[in-house]
Amino acid sequence: MSLTSFLDNNPDVREQFKQEFHKPSLRVKKDLLAPPLTKRYPTVGTAFDYLLRFYVKHLNPNTIDKGYWVAEIALASLQNNPALYAKGKKVVLQAKEREAAFLQIGQITDKLIESTLSLAYLDPIYRANRGHEYIGTPIDKKDIEDIRKLISIVNSDRFKAKELCMINPTFGIASQMVGGADADIVIDDNIIDIKTTKKLEFRLRDFQQVIGYYVLHQIGGLGRLQPKPEIKKVSIYFSRYAYLHTLDLEDIVNEDTFPDFVEWFKERAKQEYGEVSA
Repeated sequence: MSLTSFLDNNPDVREQFKQEFHKPSLRVKKDLLAPPLTKRYPTVGTAFDYLLRFYVKHLNPNTIDKGYWVAEIALASLQNNPALYAKGKKVVLQAKEREAAFLQIGQITDKLIESTLSLAYLDPIYRANRGHEYIGTPIDKKDIEDIRKLISIVNSDRFKAKELCMINPTFGIASQMVGGADADIVIDDNIIDIKTTKKLEFRLRDFQQVIGYYVLHQIGGLGRLQPKPEIKKVSIYFSRYAYLHTLDLEDIVNEDTFPDFVEWFKERAKQEYGEVSA
């Protein structure tokens, strides 16, 4: 379960979000800079998530990282299957070594990209209990080419923090309230979600997801940071367009009604997932 599941599975939750937060239109037009080269869209998207987070850590040496990957949680679930566990462990250990080398020298090698794709095959085991057959399978060179193009068009200035950089931060007790939730990246006062889609489309689902992260932050903060960091913006990075679409929260959040919405959200999450102990 997750914030996205909470939204996807409950029409009343989506409707309440829709009433409280009005989605602005996406009025810009951008060229598709990195068209997909295969139909493995989810795998490439997840692999690029890994690589961009590695890159952000390289740009920001003081990045706060929760210290583990979804792929590692998936690996832990394979311990009752020695053969699959051995394959998965090899994938994770290789990726750790290659990430460490990259953080030192800053060179994005084909081997590093290959590791992100191998990690991406592990993620669905945790998220959906499927994909076991793909662990350790050979990587298509077109997927490596695709991800190399995606990382080559990143504007590094967009991801350099002045003060705060976080990778995959959770939202304290608020993450537990919705069965688990973490953001992709936080740069200073901006929560950023990564979308590797071939259409430059600002969907209601994506808007509600990033606004949901802000709601969770207001309840539980970011990680264990004290005092609670101030978040003023939420963004979606459309990686195939190298476009960071940013929303100022002062234009979205109604300070008069928002506190009541937060209380409703807490109660509705409790109905769905039960009481969460501090």
